[in-house]
Amino acid sequence: MSNTLAAVDGSLSSVGYGLAAIGPGVGVGIIFGNGTQALARQPEAAGLIRANQILGFAFCEALALIGLVMPFVY
Repeated sequence: MSNTLAAVDGSLSSVGYGLAAIGPGVGVGIIFGNGTQALARQPEAAGLIRANQILGFAFCEALALIGLVMPFVY
C-alpha cells in the first residue's frame, strides 16, 4: 500500500509555458516603457522610434509563440 501525499496528473508543459511567458511579457513592458520615454524626449523621431518598438515587440512575441509550440514538439 502506497501512502501518496500528493500526485501530479496531467501535463506539466502548461506550467512550463506559463513560466516561459514571463520573459516575453517583461520584454514587451520594457520595450514600450522605454519607447514612451524616448517619444517624450524626442517627438521629432516618432517614426523611427515606433518602427523599432514594433520590431522589438514582434521579436518578443515570436519567443512567446515558440514557447507555446515547444510542448507539442516533444
